[in-house]
Amino acid sequence: MPKLSVCIEMFWMELPYPERVRRVAALGFEAYEFWGWRSKDLDAIRAAQEEMGLHLAGILAEPAMSLTTPGNHAELVQGMRDSVQAARSLDCSSLIVTTGNVVPGESYEITRRRVVRKLKAMAQVAADAGMIICLEPLNPFVDHPGYWLTTMAQAGDIVEEVDSPGLTILYDMYHQQITEGNLLDNLHRHLPRIGHIHTAGVPGRHELVGSENDWGVLFRAIDEAGYQGYVGLEFRPTIGEEAALRQCLELR
Repeated sequence: MPKLSVCIEMFWMELPYPERVRRVAALGFEAYEFWGWRSKDLDAIRAAQEEMGLHLAGILAEPAMSLTTPGNHAELVQGMRDSVQAARSLDCSSLIVTTGNVVPGESYEITRRRVVRKLKAMAQVAADAGMIICLEPLNPFVDHPGYWLTTMAQAGDIVEEVDSPGLTILYDMYHQQITEGNLLDNLHRHLPRIGHIHTAGVPGRHELVGSENDWGVLFRAIDEAGYQGYVGLEFRPTIGEEAALRQCLELR
């Protein structure tokens, strides 16, 4: 069954990050992930990671600047270089990138050309380091109004045009259930380009059990499709962290 990763940004939020890593391992998970790295004590996190024998499945590339707006090309590339170094210090090889919002008054195609140019340069940095960027479409209806990259088809077209081993798609099934549905069709259609998967229950971005999707079916489909990466659990539990995460283990 799929390899699961716990996003520690959304669990045990009252605890320091190293202790969250220990909690993940104590429940029997083999991997974890988090968002931004610049404000964290990476040495302490790495010590907990090594102590518990966990793998870091992904972090956000920082600074999280817009790909859609003009300018900032050099800053984005330097940020990718810095993020590669941070990821390397934690034995992580996946960097999550978002696009930013729609540029008012600008056509989709003009913005797309700008995004592709920036991603080509950033993906080269990642590829040279043996890492991947995971480009994430988000839903614009509930969580991210105005966000530019919203569908798997858009992400797939961009990944194909950039044509780099350093660029993949982050398939967030929570966001895509809200935006377009067709979770299994999108999984199979874009499987070769998917570098990471995120999950959460719809509605509410809560635990998987009791949501509108059958996650047991989805987990089996992910496994049977031959997906080799991690499936990240990125939700806000309402029944307690341990209970919600144990449910995910049982779904496998």
